[in-house]
Formats: sequence, C-alpha cells, structure tokens
Amino acid sequence: MKGNSIRFLLIVSALVLVLSISALSVTTIVFWHAYSETSGEVNLLMKTIIPDFEQLYPNIKVDAQLVPYDTMYQKLIVGVRSGVLPDVARMDIIWVPQFANAGILMPLNEQQFPGFDALKTQFYPGPLSTNFWKGSYYGLPLDTNTQVLCWNAKDFQEAGIQGPPKTMDEFINDIKLLTKKDASGKTIQWGYADGGVDVWNTLPWIYSMGGSILSPGSTTSQGYINSPASVKALQTYAQLYEGGYIAPWSGGPGTFEGLAQGTYAMTISGPWIVSILAGEYPNFKVNFALFPAGSGGSRSVTGGEDIVMFKNTKHPDAAWTFMKYMLSDKVQTEFAQLDQMSAIAHLASNPDYFKTNPYYAIYTQQLETAVARPPVPAYTKIDSILTNLWEAACTSGMPAQAALDSAAQQINKALAQQ
Repeated sequence: MKGNSIRFLLIVSALVLVLSISALSVTTIVFWHAYSETSGEVNLLMKTIIPDFEQLYPNIKVDAQLVPYDTMYQKLIVGVRSGVLPDVARMDIIWVPQFANAGILMPLNEQQFPGFDALKTQFYPGPLSTNFWKGSYYGLPLDTNTQVLCWNAKDFQEAGIQGPPKTMDEFINDIKLLTKKDASGKTIQWGYADGGVDVWNTLPWIYSMGGSILSPGSTTSQGYINSPASVKALQTYAQLYEGGYIAPWSGGPGTFEGLAQGTYAMTISGPWIVSILAGEYPNFKVNFALFPAGSGGSRSVTGGEDIVMFKNTKHPDAAWTFMKYMLSDKVQTEFAQLDQMSAIAHLASNPDYFKTNPYYAIYTQQLETAVARPPVPAYTKIDSILTNLWEAACTSGMPAQAALDSAAQQINKALAQQ
C-alpha cells in the first residue's frame, strides 16, 4: 500500500514537472495593430487567425493589442523614447523608413530569418519597396491598396462617350467633354474631381506622364520632380483646373458623393469606395478602369500597411514565425474578404481571393505597375512641399517649371536633414 502511494506521488510529481516545463516554454509576443473593429477585421484576427496560429504553434502566444490608427504614430514615438515597444506591429507604409532610420526596426534577411528571400519575391514591387531603406528590408507588405479611375456610366452615355479613357490624351479630352454648364454659365458637372493635390492624388499624374519625384536611389529630387515630364504633368493638371474642368478641392460635394450624383464624371479611389457607396448610394454602380496611360504607362500609387519586427524583441524567432503566418495565403485570403487587399501577386490567380470582392481584379492589375510614395524618412515634408507648390501652380498662376524647381530645392534640403 505504501509502495503504491509512493508511485502515485512520483507520477503526480512527474506530471507537474512536465506541465511546468511546458508552461515555461511558451513564448508570448506582443502585436500592435490598428485593424478596424467596425469592419470585422478585429473579430477575424482575434477569433480566427490568432487562435488558428496558436493551435498550429502551441508554444507561441500572441498578445494582440488594438492601437487606433490616429494614436499609433504617437505611441510608437513614445515607445522609442521609453523603450516599451511590441515585438511585431502593423505599420503604415509611410512610417517604415522613418523608424528604420531611427534604428528601432529589425533588418530582415535570409541568414537570420529563413524563408525571407523566397517570401520577398512574392510581392508586387511597389508595396515591397516601402520596406527598403539603406540596403536592407525592415518589413514586408501586410496589406496594400492603390487607386484606379472610377467613372459614372450615365455621365459618359449622355456625353456620347463609349467607355473610359485608356490614354492620357483621351483622359484630358474626356475631362473637357464631360464638363457641363447651365444656361447661366454656372458649372453643374465637372469631368474630374480628386478632392486635393497631395502626393496620394498627384503621383498617378506625374508617373503616368513619364515623370518621377526622386531618383531611383531616393537620393535627390533635382532633375526628377522638375524634369520635363514632371513639369508637363503639373502644367496639364493646372490648365484643366484653371479652366474649370477639374472640380474645386473644397466647397462642393465629396468625391464619392459627387460621383454617385453625377456631379463628377470621374475620380480616383481605392477599393473602399465600393463599401462606402453601397451604404450611402445603394442604387449607384461605380465603374472602374486603369488610370489612363501616358508616356510612362498606367501608373498609380500604393497605400497600405507593412508588418515589422522591432530590434528590441527578445523573441525574434517567434516573431518571425508569426509574421510568416500573417503573410500566408490562407490569412491573406481571409483578410481580402474584408477589403484588405494582399500585396502577394500570385493570389490574383486564386478564384477564392475575388470571391467576395470581384472588383479587386482591376486593382490587382493596377498594382502591377503602382509606385510607392517616396519611401524615405522625410516623406511627410516632401508631401507638404509638393502639395503647396502644386496648389500654387493651379491657383496663383505660378509657372509649373518654377514651382517644381522650387520643389526640387526644398525636397533636397529635406533629404539632407533626414
């Protein structure tokens, strides 16, 4: 009897020891994100993706913390100063070069993170480029988006135009044909509207017309933003705006509202236009086309978020395992059903990817040639410089060449200070 008791105690002790060792071997990583609660993204993350990951990797737990987008940047800045940062974060693409330059992001490479080189080749070039800084990659595209031409079929039919413009010349001509005035001379319909001239909206014009903002190595703007092609892009836009063919940036209906009402015949937008219009104008069907091609082809802008690892992580292997899982076809396809477009090119051949959102087809086609906004720490300053001078050329009569010569000087100064 006594021997049985001893054996029982030994078995219990062994089980406790095994459980203790198992518990000690569990690694917890912290993941900051700004996924939307209202669209179902947070629900998908917390109730499906993370539980599936933890079941697949029982020794890794993910502490996913929602940080609203409006406060994410400031929280990251505070974290840099205090040293309190997550292991992994979903970060706006325009922030990655800044935080990489600050030395707080982990450079990714095949030697330390096996599978990186193979994974890197799967992405569209534009979104991938947002992670590259001074010879290293500091993240990978977690989700992406771009802008395409959105048009009102009724406006086109009434103007006798068969379909959307394919070339820049057709685009310019259609903008003029689609602008209408009433008997008193008041404009009642504009051919095009974009709601503002920040780089997000003007980059498609610049690059499609053969221009650029920075040199290929992002070291200078001189000779690029003020090149003949870039100047022609601004000149063309300014002439259309001054002529009353492009809607004023303020004082009228929003671009989505104006498109649905027929006040604007064309605009550009990301894929979120569909869900917004479905809620506000359920009877209106938006039509899509690639941004019109000029001498530079059909080029648009990339947006989205990258997934990054922080250099102070104590669990780089677990963090990398989680990052790879978030970039798996399974997870990317699940998020795609909630308007989170993937930057992984081969998913465009997967019918499940388009199951919920068939309009993704035109956006994935545009992504093939889409360009990132300058992936440099000084991007915010560059955006402000270009926006102000583009506006000056459109509203104050400043010659396009003078505006972009000034932009080149100011941008180079900003690059030198970053």
